[in-house]
Amino acid sequence: MTGKIRRVVTGHDPAGKAVVTRDGAATNVRVRKAAGGLVSTLIWATDETPADISGSADRAARESGVAPPARGSVFRIVDFPPTDESLLQDHEAVTREMGLGHGGAPARHPLMHRTRSVDYAIVMSGEIDMLLDDSEVHLQAGDVVVQQGTNHAWVNRGKENCRIAFVLIDASEPADTGKSEKQGD
Repeated sequence: MTGKIRRVVTGHDPAGKAVVTRDGAATNVRVRKAAGGLVSTLIWATDETPADISGSADRAARESGVAPPARGSVFRIVDFPPTDESLLQDHEAVTREMGLGHGGAPARHPLMHRTRSVDYAIVMSGEIDMLLDDSEVHLQAGDVVVQQGTNHAWVNRGKENCRIAFVLIDASEPADTGKSEKQGD
């Protein structure tokens, strides 16, 4: 699944009635060449929590790296073509293209990256592997992921594109990554 993504945005008219403020193709589309040609479409972004939902500005009309703004969020849809390892650039080039700055220590895979965010991911079509530091998970259409600021890479080892919807919300750094979180008593 590739191609234009229809984006419908609602708001309020001057009398306070609910109306559609935008209905058409999402236009903020970026091809990430260093990451093997994946296509990222920014649907919406916020710069604050709670979000300002007044006004009629197109909050997707902006430059955006992968991470959400401080105290904000991003909603994007990403089309991952089958991964051709020969097209991938080095880890540092990939993270720089993603707007994440320096790539840091050598990574397990050139696409490895991390954002300081809670990420909700919904696999809409296709299949993909999510690589973590020492493991991986195979995902297919209908699967969902809640990612909490972990190192990861998305690798499409199949023959078809994989489309994933992502919502990233700014988060604090984990207090202690060496201990498992205690779940309620």
